[in-house]
Amino acid sequence: MTEPSTPRIISLIASSTEILVRMGYERFLVGRSHECDYPATVLSLPAVTSPKFPTDGTSYEIDQRIRAIVQEGLSVYRVDAEKVKQLAPTHIVTQVQCQICAVSLRDVDAALKEITGCDPKVIHLEPYNMEGVFKDIEKIGEGLNDLEAAQRLIAKMKSELAEIYERFGNSPQRKSLVCIEWIKPLMSAGHWTPELTEIAGGNFLLGKAGLHSPILTFEDLLAADPDVLLIAPCGLPIERTMREVPLLQSHPQWKILKAVQNGQVYVADGNQYFNRPGPRLVDTARIIAEALHGPRAFSDSLQNVGYRKL
Repeated sequence: MTEPSTPRIISLIASSTEILVRMGYERFLVGRSHECDYPATVLSLPAVTSPKFPTDGTSYEIDQRIRAIVQEGLSVYRVDAEKVKQLAPTHIVTQVQCQICAVSLRDVDAALKEITGCDPKVIHLEPYNMEGVFKDIEKIGEGLNDLEAAQRLIAKMKSELAEIYERFGNSPQRKSLVCIEWIKPLMSAGHWTPELTEIAGGNFLLGKAGLHSPILTFEDLLAADPDVLLIAPCGLPIERTMREVPLLQSHPQWKILKAVQNGQVYVADGNQYFNRPGPRLVDTARIIAEALHGPRAFSDSLQNVGYRKL
């Protein structure tokens, strides 16, 4: 590594924590967000953020709490300025794309104003698609004066994605897929998920690469009638999502969906895979490939780890 001095890094995004670890910078992490939980070794780091609303309840209740806070012009997370001061970071990594997915640059700026004697470099990320993910990895490398480590990680991710595309991307019979990113209100995935679906050999419906997740009606889902339905709500693990699935199943027309009739409905871990724009998006592409082509698509299947059949 080529950094001129020993960095002290606080990562405020789960995905950037994973990026930093994969770049070899875990030993320089001194703080994390409350959502940074992978790899498990980072859990020993002090968390410097917390949500401003209860995170239990149904998807509808969570959505309403978030909307109420955002409508007031407030961030949904808080930064512990005193704890940041004590950790004396040289670098802070945050995100400006989504106030819900990560602590925003505004949060960090507000916290830093309360801190004296602490002037870290703030690296703010803004991924909307796969190219944006790679650019953000480069941005981290540039911020740490170690572009070489960033480029190695990017090359590895691109190589692994290319292998998946080589196996499935040119499939003559491409199944259609809808990925549900929130249950109530019903939302389809956007951003990088359509690109990963194309890499995995599927046709993505009801969402476009690089754009925010669109709100749907159940009629939209019926009209699309995908071959495969993947349910991966943002920020929710599989067990939590399984408690929400009955909201979909209770719709009187649920059973007429092609994916339901053919047993092609899957619940995936949106928290760990689909909504973290970092190295494990490769695993997300694998999960989609397995949903499209079967769990034997890979010798080390992610079934019952990253997803399960409903």
